[in-house]
Amino acid sequence: MSRFREFVQSRQGMIALGSVVAIAVSLGLDVAGASPTAVQIPLVVIVVVGGVPLVWDIVRDLIARTPGADLLAAIAIVTAVLLDEWLVAAIIVLMLSGGEALEHAATARASRVLEALAKRAPTMAHVFTEGDQTTEVNVADIQVGDRILVLPHEVCPVDGQVVSGHGSMDESYLTGEPYVISKSVGSRVLSGAINGENALVIEATHTAADSRYAQIVGVLAEAEENRPKMRRMADRIGAWYTVLALAMGILGWLVSSDPERFLSVMVIATPCPLLIAVPVAIVGAISLAARSAIIIKDPGVLERIPATTTMMFDKTGTLTYGRPRLTEVDLGPGFTREEVLRLAGSMERYSRHPLAGAVLDAARTELGEDFAEHVEQLAEKPGAGLTATVAGRRVQITSRSKAADAIDDPSAIPPEVGAMESVMIVDGRYAATLRFRDEPRVGTSQFIDHLGPRHGVTRTMLISGDTSSEVAYLAERVGIADVHAGASPERKLELVLEERQKGPVLFLGDGINDAPAMAAADVGIAFGQESDVTTEAAGAVILDSSLERLDELLHIGERMRRIALQSAIGGIVLSMIGMVLAVMGMLPPLVGAAAQEAIDLLAILNAARVVAVRRPLADFHHHPLPAEEPEPAPSF
Repeated sequence: MSRFREFVQSRQGMIALGSVVAIAVSLGLDVAGASPTAVQIPLVVIVVVGGVPLVWDIVRDLIARTPGADLLAAIAIVTAVLLDEWLVAAIIVLMLSGGEALEHAATARASRVLEALAKRAPTMAHVFTEGDQTTEVNVADIQVGDRILVLPHEVCPVDGQVVSGHGSMDESYLTGEPYVISKSVGSRVLSGAINGENALVIEATHTAADSRYAQIVGVLAEAEENRPKMRRMADRIGAWYTVLALAMGILGWLVSSDPERFLSVMVIATPCPLLIAVPVAIVGAISLAARSAIIIKDPGVLERIPATTTMMFDKTGTLTYGRPRLTEVDLGPGFTREEVLRLAGSMERYSRHPLAGAVLDAARTELGEDFAEHVEQLAEKPGAGLTATVAGRRVQITSRSKAADAIDDPSAIPPEVGAMESVMIVDGRYAATLRFRDEPRVGTSQFIDHLGPRHGVTRTMLISGDTSSEVAYLAERVGIADVHAGASPERKLELVLEERQKGPVLFLGDGINDAPAMAAADVGIAFGQESDVTTEAAGAVILDSSLERLDELLHIGERMRRIALQSAIGGIVLSMIGMVLAVMGMLPPLVGAAAQEAIDLLAILNAARVVAVRRPLADFHHHPLPAEEPEPAPSF
C-alpha cells in the first residue's frame, strides 16, 4: 500500500492515473456514440496537461544524457498530435508517466531503509538515578557513565559495559558472528544488540550518537548515496534506435520532399516494444519469483542479475545456518565420546548458556532422548562456567583459562584451534574440549562450483564480521578462496565499491551489518526476513533462505532478460522493416499506425511468456535432510 501511495503521490503517478481515466472516459464516450469531438476532449486534456510537461522534461534532460527510448516516445507524442491521433498520444503519455512513477517509487527505498533503522532503534531507556531508582529518559539524552537497565528482550540503547547481571545478547545482525554472546560483569555490549532472558545493568561508554548502531546508520546513508545507477534496457537499446529512426524519417522527407513521409516513419517507429514489452517481461518475472517465495523489491535487479560476474557472500545465516553446532570433541586420556556427551548433556539441560543447545542436540542425536543422568548441586556462576554432580561425579564446563587453574596439569589441555570452545573437567581431571562452529548449509560447495559454468560468475568472495579462524574454516569447506574476515559494515561497503569498479556485483546477506553493502551492490539479496532494515536495503528477498531459491532467482533474471530482448529487438526489427517501407512511400501514416499496433501486440505476447514456466527453473539440486537441517555432527 505504501508503494502504491508513493506511486500516486508523485507527479508522474498522477499523470499516469489521469491517463487511465482519460482513456477510459474517451472509450466509453465512443461506445456510447458520442461525437468525435467529444471523444477526443479527455484525450486532448491529458495530452496537454500531462504530456507537455513530460515532453519538456525529456527535452531539458537531453543535453545531460544519451538519447533513449523516452526521447523517441516524446517525438512520437508530438507526431501523434500532428496526425490527430490523440488516443495514441494518450497511450504513450501513460507508458512514459507510469514508468517514471515506478522509478520514483523505487528511489524512495532509501528513505524507507533509514526509517526501518530508526524504527528498530529504541527511543527510551531505563536510566538509574540517585537512590538506585530507574526513570525513563530519551536515548539521545544518555551520557557516558550513566547506568542503564536493559530488560529481557529489549534492544540495547547504547554501547556500554555490563556492571551487574549475567545473561546473553544476540549481536549477530551487528557483528556477523553467529552466536548469542554470554554477558557478565565487565563484558562489552553494543547498541542494537537484543538482550536475552535476563536483565542486565550496563554503564554507557558512548552516547547514542557515537554508538555502533548510529555508525551503521551513517554507513547505510553513505551506501544509499552510492547506490548504482542503472541505465534501463529500454534506454540502452533506444539510444541507437532513436538516432536510426530520426535519420530514416529525415531521409524519407528529403527524398520525397513530403513531410508526411517523416510522420509515417515516426508512427511506425513508436517504441512501444521497448516501453511496454520490457515492463511486461519484468512484471512476469516478478510474478514468477513470487511463486518461489522470492520478493522482488527493485525490478532493476532482474536486469542486472544476468550481467553479474562477482558474488559476495556474508557467512552467518547465508552460507551457514546461523547457529552453533558441536563439531569436535577432543578427548582427554581415559574418557570416551559417549561418556563426555552424556555428562555434558545432562548438565546443559539446565543451562541458559548460548552453547547449551548445541551440546544437547549432539547428545540427543548420538545417545537418544533418554541419555540424561541424575544431576545434583548444579551452579552456573557468571564467568565461572557450569558445575554440577552428575551420577556421583563432579563435572565442570568452563573456559580454557578457568580450566587451566582448576587442574593439576594444564598442559593436558590441547592447543587452541580458533573455534569457539568449552573445556570439561571431571573429578579434577581434564576430560575433553568441546568445539563449536557454524556449519555450512547442505550443498553449499556444490552451489559455489555451479555458479561459474552455469551463471558466468568469475569470482566468489566470502566477507564476514566473524573471526578469521571461523571464516577460514567455512571457506575451506565450501571452496571459496577470496576471504575477508572481521569485516565491519564500513569494510563491507568499501569492498563492494571497490569490486563495482571491475564489474557488476551481487551481495548476499541477512543482517543489519550487511545492509550498507546490499544497498551499494548492483544486486543486493537478503536471505530471510529477520530484519526490516535488511529487507528494505535489498533489491530482492529470498524468504525461505535456500540456495536452490537463490539459483532460481538467477535463472529468472536470465529468462526475463532473454525474453525481454527477444520482444524488444524483434519488435524493433519489424518496426525497421516498416520504416523502410514508409521511407519508400509504401506505408501511409494510418496504415503505419495499424502495423505498429500489430507489432506491439506480438512483442507483448512474447514478453508475457516469461511467466509461462511449468517446472522450477533452478538446475542446482541437492538432497537435504528434512526441513533443510544440517547433516549430523561428525565424530572425532
